Amino acid sequence: MYEHIVLLKLKPNVTIDEQEEAVKYARAFKDTIPGIVDLSAGINVTEEVEHKQGYTLGIRVTFVNRQACRDYIQHQQHQNLLQRVGPFVEGIVVMDYPFA
Repeated sequence: MYEHIVLLKLKPNVTIDEQEEAVKYARAFKDTIPGIVDLSAGINVTEEVEHKQGYTLGIRVTFVNRQACRDYIQHQQHQNLLQRVGPFVEGIVVMDYPFA
């Protein structure tokens, strides 16, 4: 198994509706992109505001293996999401790791 975690820091003018639309779009990946075992996405609601650092959206995708993650990165649906949210993003953190 292979985990892919993405944290997005969105520009301050991005509305909650725009954030929710991005989350909804990302959640649809689970049923349409091959190799995804599980996926969650959401808006950051942490009460640990001292650690938030402006990151407002999180996406976690579990893949069957590393190659499935590589294929996902190139998948047209993922590329479409990048095009949609790219102009609203001012920071991004990505973390990938294998696990048993």
